[in-house]
Amino acid sequence: MESPSVASPRISSDHSKMGGSEDTHLHDLELESSDSGNDYSVHQFHSTSALEILRESVRILRFNASAFMITAAVLICPVSAVFLSNLFVHQSIVRKFAFRLLLVAEASGLPLRPFIKQAFHKFSELALSSAVCFPLFITLSLLSKAAVVYSVDRTYKRKQVDISKFFVIVHKIWKRVLLTYFWMCMVIVGCLTLLFVLLFAVSSALSAFWSSPELVLYAVIIVGFVFSVVYATAVVICNLGIVISVLEDVSGPQALHRSGVLIKGQTQVGLLIFLISTIGMAFTEGLFDHRVKTLSYGDGSSRIWEGPLLVIMYSFVVLIDSMMNAVFCLSCKSYSMGALDGESEPILETVAVSDESVGG
Repeated sequence: MESPSVASPRISSDHSKMGGSEDTHLHDLELESSDSGNDYSVHQFHSTSALEILRESVRILRFNASAFMITAAVLICPVSAVFLSNLFVHQSIVRKFAFRLLLVAEASGLPLRPFIKQAFHKFSELALSSAVCFPLFITLSLLSKAAVVYSVDRTYKRKQVDISKFFVIVHKIWKRVLLTYFWMCMVIVGCLTLLFVLLFAVSSALSAFWSSPELVLYAVIIVGFVFSVVYATAVVICNLGIVISVLEDVSGPQALHRSGVLIKGQTQVGLLIFLISTIGMAFTEGLFDHRVKTLSYGDGSSRIWEGPLLVIMYSFVVLIDSMMNAVFCLSCKSYSMGALDGESEPILETVAVSDESVGG
């Protein structure tokens, strides 16, 4: 079963060397038409811009809309619906968990301002919802990420998205993708744990020497802001690690290390991509909390149409985020010298060819 023939972009490995300049690896991404019926002009852009990567993702979505829409409808929407609604998370458990965190924070000397209480409550809700949805994350969500990477890769190769071939490839690469995702979870949990340890340690140390709650609060905010950059960088590396585990024959710590090496010089772009995606998801999630969970018209009929609409919006943001990560990874690979001679050729092609030879 294949999607209709569409115009597809491909990566160009053109270079331009400037004498003595560090910008010796300037690569462009080109969009070309594979359908003679559509007169698309070649489009080039510098891939060091997060906005251009977003635009490129939208173009790829337009060129291969059917494959990506199927991925969003079948794999992303169910996870988004369960995650946004907190269907299996009871609010009493959230309140108890948040209360325990507040007790620890109060014992460490952290002033319990209203926004601090709301932040702890929101974190508790997200943590418990993520734990409950973990089975969906390691199945449908992870499968959707692999499907997006596969579709983007096929689009850049100007080839059709073959669903049957995708499932054959997933069967081959699933173990390494799953292993990489588990390492990603450990890194993120470790970063969050370290953040709380630092916050409580700083608040305890300052409250022991200064009695001013405002000083303690400002210091904790500064530490949290600085560490948020570290956390965002770790998330970007982990997201690229998932993409690399699909494209290359590496997994786990090797994929994360490969991602860290690949992102050198492009960290700012990755952080901007993370910021764009986070703002989109937070905005949609906030709308869902306000319009569906809290607010309703009379008998609650607003939830009937606003809920599904916001789930679709959230799923679309997740889809674009996955596409941007895939495009960003391929963009970074185009800047590495080793990617120019075929090293960037995804393992997907090798798997597909070997499978066809076996079938023959």
